[in-house]
Amino acid sequence: MTDSSAASDLSPRAREIVAAARDLLEAEGPEALSMRRVAGRLGIRAPSLYNHLPDKEALEAALISAGLAEAAQLFEEAVRGAGDPLGALAAAYREFAREHPHLYRLMTGGPLPRERLVPGVEARAAQPVVDAMRGDVDAARAVWAFAHGMTILELNGRFPPGADPDAAWERGLDAFRRV
Repeated sequence: MTDSSAASDLSPRAREIVAAARDLLEAEGPEALSMRRVAGRLGIRAPSLYNHLPDKEALEAALISAGLAEAAQLFEEAVRGAGDPLGALAAAYREFAREHPHLYRLMTGGPLPRERLVPGVEARAAQPVVDAMRGDVDAARAVWAFAHGMTILELNGRFPPGADPDAAWERGLDAFRRV
């Protein structure tokens, strides 16, 4: 695999490495995600990882690609037959982030290495939101920005005691429903 290869080009062993990294990330957070720690989980030495992934950034891109594919599937399932696609998407988005907070932060916490992602995975994850906003890409981006902001505030425990995040979510979604 070259530096510019997408995560879809992963060998079976590289996929094992990514799975071990995901387990480590989910259990201990991003600070635990090192090539040495991943190798230790697999019972191999860290230099062996570089036979399958060129660097830590490739590992992170593979994790992000897998996370986007998983989120896309959840979003597609959420809107299938939903009377309120936007509400269904918001619920699926929150659920994904709550169940995978460390992966969520990796996926959304910095510049997205698009050139290293599985081709089309970002667009697939975004499509249900674009569809819910009747093809208005700018409105879909605004919805995503709202959802991300609300989600990160929830994950970081930033709502004051007694606040009702559910009510805030609903108020925000109502505004977008009128767009």
